[in-house]
Amino acid sequence: MSEQPIISLSRSDLVSDQEVRWCPGCGDYAILKHVQSALADLQVPRENMVVVSGIGCAARFPYYMNTYGFHTIHGRSPALATGVKMANPELSVWVVGGDGDMMSIGGNHLIHALRRNIDLTILLFNNEIYGLTKGQFSPTSGLGKRTKSSPLGSIDPAFDPVSLALGAGATFVGRTADMWGKHCQAMLKEAHAHKGAAFIEILQNCIIFNDGAFAHEVGKKTKDDATVELIHGEPLIFGKESQFGILADGLELKVVELGEEFSAEDLLVYDKTKLNPGMAQMIAAMGVSDGSLPLPVGMFRQVQRPTYEHSMEDQVRSAQQDTGGKPPLQSLFNQGDTWTVD
Repeated sequence: MSEQPIISLSRSDLVSDQEVRWCPGCGDYAILKHVQSALADLQVPRENMVVVSGIGCAARFPYYMNTYGFHTIHGRSPALATGVKMANPELSVWVVGGDGDMMSIGGNHLIHALRRNIDLTILLFNNEIYGLTKGQFSPTSGLGKRTKSSPLGSIDPAFDPVSLALGAGATFVGRTADMWGKHCQAMLKEAHAHKGAAFIEILQNCIIFNDGAFAHEVGKKTKDDATVELIHGEPLIFGKESQFGILADGLELKVVELGEEFSAEDLLVYDKTKLNPGMAQMIAAMGVSDGSLPLPVGMFRQVQRPTYEHSMEDQVRSAQQDTGGKPPLQSLFNQGDTWTVD
């Protein structure tokens, strides 16, 4: 078997000839750059890459990627991407959508793509607002959010995308931000290398309708105190001076100051490879706390189990062996209980 040639791509090779049309200052520009840069390093031919999107600001992504792509309908991008992957499991398939597209009308398609463990890389851009339709509250907006569709404040509790993905059984779950170039690109590369459903929430700013939604968590001066990085095998330590840690007190997590009373040995040590997602769910719940706990970022879960498309291929091969090859289509139609209607 001959060796596959090394593919040499630069970011410019993945830039299409289409004018990028987002609002000046939109976080989508940074995410597009990160995705193009990360994909250029994957040594995957452009003709083997497919970007699938639904509806919304983020859904313009396929036009700006010099790869194959589908701009599909609202919320259905995971379903279309599933079809692409099932037709050709060797393709690198990326699904792109916003919090409205994937958490609302597309929620059912998303959770079933994750539970089936289809080998897709799913990127959810979360700006906690409907941007394309001009500023209505979205499923991730949260209680009290005042928008054009909730002038007195939203009474809907927010969906947490990471908790939802973990609950659906995703085998790879991560969180990063539009302004964290190296962090975001590293996460994208790990998601591509993972065999199975990979889900990444990307915190993203909508400068027009929800400016500064994650300014505290993402900002250079505040992020060290506002977030905690999940590093496999390491205790959960955060703060500008690494002065705080996360302690597990039964089923509760709390912040402690490191010093005479508590040391790194007392803290929760994170393990992304646990098959039981209980710890990951506890960590994810920190992000929907009352603000007393930092927002967890990084890798929540990375485990292995058979992918849907390969399980399907095995099932087809097994059926063909049992029937001595590909059976005639008519015999498949007539198997089991059948009857004729005159």
